[in-house]
Amino acid sequence: MDTKDIYIFLFDGFSDWEISYLAPELNKSKKINLKYCSIDGLEIISVGGLKITPDLSIQKLDLDDITALILPGGSAWEEKSIKGIDELIEILHFKNKIIASICSATTFMGQKGYLDNIKHTSNSIDYLKYIAPEYKGENKYQSDLAVTDKNIITANGFSPIEFAREIFKKINLKSEEDIEKWFQLFKNGIWAE
Repeated sequence: MDTKDIYIFLFDGFSDWEISYLAPELNKSKKINLKYCSIDGLEIISVGGLKITPDLSIQKLDLDDITALILPGGSAWEEKSIKGIDELIEILHFKNKIIASICSATTFMGQKGYLDNIKHTSNSIDYLKYIAPEYKGENKYQSDLAVTDKNIITANGFSPIEFAREIFKKINLKSEEDIEKWFQLFKNGIWAE
């Protein structure tokens, strides 16, 4: 069975809860090779104080083998202090790889024009326009918790469970029925056999 290489991009101050539902499901799947990357591969500290040493730097990624790159939020996106990721995102987008962003990471995607011509969401349209004045996709904005269009997934920062569900669907992690059971369990506390 071929495995899918999924990478989660980490940086100092990333919002750790925004990947807390999706990472365990990806990690325990035999279909997924989950890795963590950062700009330089050195230890980072999440907003919750979790110290993590990523698996590798973005320079060591095999871009042809990447199935998806996940971008959690964090104030560094709003401050535009993450340097060195533009080329990676541009190449992945050109290669039609999945790019999933949540919360403030959507502002980076908006700032760089990736949301101009696809349906997408963020924390709010006003937030997106304020943080990313270069953003021109207002007519495609959806007031939904999470949106997938083509190979781009976006989500509101209050929606890590919806974000995970969209990613699971896009990569075919499980059947639609099993994904919905997972969603109902974690979102609504409904256990279904």
